[in-house]
Amino acid sequence: MIIKRLTASILFSLSLIISPLLIADDAQDKGLAIAKEMKSRDRGWVDSSAEMEMVLHSRGGRETRREMRILSLEVQDDGDKSMTIFDSPNDVKGTAFLSFTHNNADDDQWLYLPALKRVKRIASKNKSGPFMGSEFSYEDLSSFEVEEYDYRWLRDEEVNGELCYVVEIIPRDKYSGYSREIVWIDQTHYRALKIEFYDRKESVLKTLTLSDYQLHLDKFWRPAKQTMVNERNGKSTEVFLRNYQFRSGLDEQDFTENSLKRAR
Repeated sequence: MIIKRLTASILFSLSLIISPLLIADDAQDKGLAIAKEMKSRDRGWVDSSAEMEMVLHSRGGRETRREMRILSLEVQDDGDKSMTIFDSPNDVKGTAFLSFTHNNADDDQWLYLPALKRVKRIASKNKSGPFMGSEFSYEDLSSFEVEEYDYRWLRDEEVNGELCYVVEIIPRDKYSGYSREIVWIDQTHYRALKIEFYDRKESVLKTLTLSDYQLHLDKFWRPAKQTMVNERNGKSTEVFLRNYQFRSGLDEQDFTENSLKRAR
């Protein structure tokens, strides 16, 4: 009886040590599984284009509006490609941004400045900088790729009546401007509804809200509105997307450094 009691006591003590590790492993596995399902549900769109309006809000309430277009190309076995073209106002018209996201390597990004008539490469260590004066960084414009992060499921929680998985994702890129991100993903369609971005001091730097989702081709959900709020300086940027088109015949030749200069 004494031996049984000692054994039970030892097992209980061990459980206090082992249980947190098991919980952590389960949370990491669940977080990764959620991320994989999210990515899996967004495969097969081939290519897309959309019109985009960006509204920059200063802390004092001043607005700056920009009209743009965004083209995207799905890439098999690697990250996606995208090109953003500015149509107005005149001081940024013709500016174009090209991004190649990669699964297991640094992303490639270029910015064409028509006033200088040259293409500027965005260095990996500079991608945390603001994109064209907005509250979005160059890093924020890369496509989501599962391999670029580590994951941990935190809890389930409602956002605007939608039951969500709350997942912590930690960038593997040493040049990332974020220490981690907390993402709310709805459990029905696996859409990101809200993201908190934490700086290297573990403070919330920015909050992104994605809303007004619309279903395309009976499978692919896209937000018609994205709002990025800078919690540090009080500025915000709204992005409105409309007139989505899919599978219109875009190919690799539409996403090259030379195509940046031809973008109109």
